[in-house]
Amino acid sequence: MRLGLVFSEVGQGLRRNLSMVISVVLVTFISLTFVGVAVLMQMQINQMKGYWYDKAQVAVYLCTDTDTTGNCTGAKATTDQEAQVKAQLQSTTLSPYIKKFYFQDQQQAYDEFKRQFANSPATEFVQPSYLNETFWVNLKNPSQSDVLIEALSNQAGVQSVVDQRGYLQPIFAVLNAASYTAIGIAVLMLIAAVLLIATTIRLSAFSRRRELGIMRLVGASNRFIQTPFILEGVIAALVGSVLAGGAIYLIVRFFVRDYLAASFASTPFVGMNATVFVVPLLIVIGAVLAALSANVAIRRYLKV
Repeated sequence: MRLGLVFSEVGQGLRRNLSMVISVVLVTFISLTFVGVAVLMQMQINQMKGYWYDKAQVAVYLCTDTDTTGNCTGAKATTDQEAQVKAQLQSTTLSPYIKKFYFQDQQQAYDEFKRQFANSPATEFVQPSYLNETFWVNLKNPSQSDVLIEALSNQAGVQSVVDQRGYLQPIFAVLNAASYTAIGIAVLMLIAAVLLIATTIRLSAFSRRRELGIMRLVGASNRFIQTPFILEGVIAALVGSVLAGGAIYLIVRFFVRDYLAASFASTPFVGMNATVFVVPLLIVIGAVLAALSANVAIRRYLKV
């Protein structure tokens, strides 16, 4: 196969259908950008889950002198009840699940409350006696919190046992919904890109029907005839893929690292190493989809 002639045919095809080629580039760019954003969001969600779930604690709240919820009867948990809860946490039944735990009395809880809500007028109305004494427990495996909840929920002097991971679930649910939405839009855009590539190839073949007829008469193989059209689709899609890769790089570099990471320093965000995985993935997806759709389109046209 003469490569010079093949690339000459590719150049002619791209020039003849320039507007359609630009459309393919734009649709591929937009669709693969959505794919890249969806992949980044899933990577971010997984990273945040790993980080925050490891930090999430199980809180064993003891009764205050005004509590009537849980096992409370309007009296503060006694020293003996507190000691029983501590003995349970140190028992052979629960200790294998526990990494560490510590006790926070009412004054310590009040000091923490004032630190967290230093600018809120609510601190003027809260007294240490209003706040629960608490055992804060870090589990070796945060997903095994049910063991702790079942063992201590009915313990005398315990108001409630709360897994802090429950506070994180709504946040991750919203992030997952946004990620799935991006995936759905990306799929629709990829379908549009595939159909547009196929249409572009068929139009290109139709505009060169006389040349194709001559090629067949002089004995050119189907492979020789099909290759320029497939390359046209691949080249257009590759340009869109590279643009999408550039967009993903800019999003991570300026929006994620320079803005989000700087604004929310306590939260881990995906780094530039994420682009090392995502950008090549987008280029491969663009090239493969373009090659397949162009190949199918030109094969069907030549059989007509």
